[in-house]
Amino acid sequence: MDLMIMDDRLTAYLEETSVINYSHPAIQKQVQFFKQTGKTKLEQIDLAFQFSRDRIQHSFDSEEVCPVTITASDALEQKEGICFAKAHLLAGFLRAMNIPTGFCYQKVTRKGTVESGYALHGLNAVYLEELGKWVRLDPRGNKPGVYSEFRVEEEVLAYTIHSELGEVDYPYVFASPLDSVVYAMENSNDSSELFFNRPENINA
Repeated sequence: MDLMIMDDRLTAYLEETSVINYSHPAIQKQVQFFKQTGKTKLEQIDLAFQFSRDRIQHSFDSEEVCPVTITASDALEQKEGICFAKAHLLAGFLRAMNIPTGFCYQKVTRKGTVESGYALHGLNAVYLEELGKWVRLDPRGNKPGVYSEFRVEEEVLAYTIHSELGEVDYPYVFASPLDSVVYAMENSNDSSELFFNRPENINA
């Protein structure tokens, strides 16, 4: 896919915000491990990706109703979050290492059918300076039928998009999480509410 970068300023994809709060001590501590362990930028990206994918439980995969985490630090400290929170955390990790990182979205069916309705799924895109290109990566978390990896030459994302069901793979790379996404997270009491409160598309 040809990605569309929504802000011409590469520095916009390095900014710290109240949601991408990478100065938080817990994030900085983990980032130091990535920097000490990964010998190259690509290795550091992969370490941060695998941590966000594997060490943070996806709330919808839990058998329990979970609290809503929003900020990067909340997701890290609670070890919990849906795709949006996990993408916020990964962006926090990478931006803290001066690696430009943005936010991407897909419109997917909630439960695999048109009748189940639609919701946004959030993931990331990272700028690989040494290769001069953006690559998407999806820290959603693996489970049977859902699998993602960080690869430079080809995307391995969590979901296959079924256009015949009305699903959409948006090409946009945003510098900040969508306002509608953050609003839905802030106005949901728990993960069960958030499951249905998620925006259906990027214009919601």
